[in-house]
Amino acid sequence: MEFYFPETFGEQLAFCAAAFTALAGFVIMFAPGYAMRLFGLQPRGERRDGFAEQRSIGGFYLGFGLSAIMLAQDFIYMALGAAFAMAAFARVVSLLSDKGSTALNYLLLVVQVALAALPLGYSFGFFAT
Repeated sequence: MEFYFPETFGEQLAFCAAAFTALAGFVIMFAPGYAMRLFGLQPRGERRDGFAEQRSIGGFYLGFGLSAIMLAQDFIYMALGAAFAMAAFARVVSLLSDKGSTALNYLLLVVQVALAALPLGYSFGFFAT
């Protein structure tokens, strides 16, 4: 099995979003303490459940990103974009209802919107092929 790198610009953008997702998942999964500090989170007391949750989410991102890279199918990229679109929507809900109006939340909203737009734009044919 050969490594497939997309030939069209639109698919390259979707591929980059999947690669970023996999890379972020790798970092979150294998360095949860660093990821938690980066996002302003910290475990409390003796409970270390936050690390398990971070590793689990990191594993999900890593698996989803690698699946999109390895399968390289329009519907997989569409699912990746739809997942990030829902995550961005949830962040907007949080910004409005949880008083979470911070620079980090707005930055992460922009990242999530970009990670949604790239694969969805490719899947729906908005990028020239």
